[in-house]
Amino acid sequence: MRQVRTEIRHGDCLEVLKDYPDGAFQLIFTSPPYADRRANTYGGIKPEEYVQWFLPRSEQFLRVLGPTGTFVLNIKEKAESGERSTYVLELILELRRQGWLWTEEFIWHKKNCYPGKWPNRFRDAWERCLQFNKSRHFKMNQEAVMVPMGQWAEGRLKSLGSNDVIRFNSRVGSGFGKNIANWLNRTMAYPTNVLHLATECGNKKHSAAFPQELAAWFIKLFTDESDWVLDPFVGSGTTCKAARELGRCSVGIDLVEAYCDIARSQLSEVECLLFEREPEYGKSHGVRDKGVHRGEHP
Repeated sequence: MRQVRTEIRHGDCLEVLKDYPDGAFQLIFTSPPYADRRANTYGGIKPEEYVQWFLPRSEQFLRVLGPTGTFVLNIKEKAESGERSTYVLELILELRRQGWLWTEEFIWHKKNCYPGKWPNRFRDAWERCLQFNKSRHFKMNQEAVMVPMGQWAEGRLKSLGSNDVIRFNSRVGSGFGKNIANWLNRTMAYPTNVLHLATECGNKKHSAAFPQELAAWFIKLFTDESDWVLDPFVGSGTTCKAARELGRCSVGIDLVEAYCDIARSQLSEVECLLFEREPEYGKSHGVRDKGVHRGEHP
């Protein structure tokens, strides 16, 4: 049985990551403290200072990410005095100058967004998940996140016309074309870049926990079993918990020691669950997962 290793490290990722070799991780998935948020725990970095605060840390991310790896950044700019901040856009441009390729932007649609009323805007129901890579050739398991075709296919594919069995170009001159017949006998389809997930209601004593399904989706898409996943702002340990349940090794780092303790507690619960689900073969031959290993580097 392959050993799934998990580390939770207390400290600033800028310093902690210096303990890890180049190319140690296949995926970096994280949601850092947003500008002017979590002041009581993370200091509340000002928007005008955010890029300069982030870049030394992303330089370490660039170093420890493998050549076919992916960095996914969950972040959202705030609105203040009737205007959206531009610090996320500025960060994207600076990350590109640092050597990152901005490959894709996923949208996390928060199905149960916070209710409220504002004089000049509607409810904020989405956040960015920005995908960055070191190379245009990166690991991507698209089949791992396919979704059911849906009921639309039953009626649409029942009777095909002459334009449905060839590449029929759009009449509006857009250059887009389609061949509906390609969808025959398919039960699964590739997803869009919009992920519809509810926010984390039981926030595990953390002020900004994202849903485990969000981390799991990207882990399945960009890694294989036994690959290493990094969350340099791990909070309550959601990314590491998702990685462990999917058979991936992981490292989580956080500046707040209390959150590290919560993360370790979350992982202990996963370990117990894994033992309960262990097959009879493993039990009879003394094969057991080793649990959470602290202080062991990939």
